[in-house]
Amino acid sequence: MSGKDNIIFSDIFDIKDVDGAGKKFDKVSRINARSENYEMELTLDINNELYPLEIGEKFSLVLATSLSTSGPVGNDTTGTQESWREKVGGERTLADEYDYVMYGKVYKYDEGQGSRVSVYISYGGLLMCLEGDFRHLQNISLGENLYLLMRK
Repeated sequence: MSGKDNIIFSDIFDIKDVDGAGKKFDKVSRINARSENYEMELTLDINNELYPLEIGEKFSLVLATSLSTSGPVGNDTTGTQESWREKVGGERTLADEYDYVMYGKVYKYDEGQGSRVSVYISYGGLLMCLEGDFRHLQNISLGENLYLLMRK
């Protein structure tokens, strides 16, 4: 197994708007973006001090069940039961390949009109809404913990 088994969504997004409704917090920006491959709409809160983004920039976004590069951890076939610990020696994780990583929980899954759905994830108060065709989001379950990984 490879780290690719842990990835349940991946696409490249183009930023259309940053803080369109006004800035609410000093260190947080809300971005609106559209994906290139799957025609998904993304609304995401990010820490703009750690990872500043501007209108017109593109970034890769991945949702993963685990940071492991060797597949599921232990006897857990979903790979969601790994714990955070400092990596030793030459150990590598998916996080090493990305610039910005968050860990959160799927708290809402809305079925919209036709084949469109919306998935809502909270990353410790930083919120995300990913909307699009259910075929691209069908592997995401309500209550599931997921990693968000981003790079420019």
